[in-house]
Amino acid sequence: MQIILLHPRFTKARSITLTYRHWLVGGVVALVALVLCSSLLTWIALTHATELKLPFLQNMLSSASPDDAGKKDKYLKENLAAMAIKLGEMQAQLMRLDALGERVQGLSGVKPEEFNFKELPGRGGSEPANRLRPRPPELTLSAFQSALDALAVDVEHRSDYMNVVETTLMFDKIRSKLLPTIQPVNVSYNASGFGWRFDPFTGHSAFHEGIDFPAPTGTHIIAAAGGVVIAAEFHHQFGNMLEIDHGNEIVTRYAHASRLLAKVGDIVQRGQYVADIGSTGRSTGSHLHFEVLVKGVQQDPHKFLIAGADQGRVPLVTQK
Repeated sequence: MQIILLHPRFTKARSITLTYRHWLVGGVVALVALVLCSSLLTWIALTHATELKLPFLQNMLSSASPDDAGKKDKYLKENLAAMAIKLGEMQAQLMRLDALGERVQGLSGVKPEEFNFKELPGRGGSEPANRLRPRPPELTLSAFQSALDALAVDVEHRSDYMNVVETTLMFDKIRSKLLPTIQPVNVSYNASGFGWRFDPFTGHSAFHEGIDFPAPTGTHIIAAAGGVVIAAEFHHQFGNMLEIDHGNEIVTRYAHASRLLAKVGDIVQRGQYVADIGSTGRSTGSHLHFEVLVKGVQQDPHKFLIAGADQGRVPLVTQK
């Protein structure tokens, strides 16, 4: 085969003669180039099938490797088992959280019928208009695992918060029981209050450091708060006297008793029967002289009794 080449630069026409050898070499080169291009395109398609979003290639790959399907099934089963274990742990945490919530409920005074931890809260609303809102993204296994882990951490944090609340409420309840807020004698009035008055013996102005509750001899005296007895003795002015330490440098004093039932070192409860009213010591008649001392200084007991007035009467606790 002869090819004639014409060009303005050529002074004369040129010709090229193609032999069988030329055709053979050209065919081999074209075939090699075709194979190389096909290989390159196949490698690109297989490597970037997911990025190129070619489903038929992905299906081809998955069908071409049956071992991958087995690996995926094993991976799915392992993750489901791990999530089942995590779910069981969360259920146990929720049970502990419910029990803790009931204890906190009791300490806070909330009625069980107002907030029941064992019942789901009521929820509702109109049916969502799905046509007006975009569809949420599909939930993948990894996304569900992440959400489950985050929920487990959140439950743990809330359990810690509830423990702090329970501790605080318990401390407040104990501290309130250690404040002398209940009247030590069941009488409706007092004969002499806290402050300046005319001394019944001298007739001179003097500061009265407590409250006098008149009552017949033998009337029960109860502890105004829980604490430890630090004095149970006869005093030349207070007569038979009892002192109870309630912590936080608060002490109550009960004077002029006819009989002391508690002794030094006894732990007494709030409202416990500890003595009988009398007229021992510097006294004009049967009564209880009641004092509240904070850091060794007498305070007006009326302030403490007013604080506990809305708590009602505390049941009498007899000495064991």
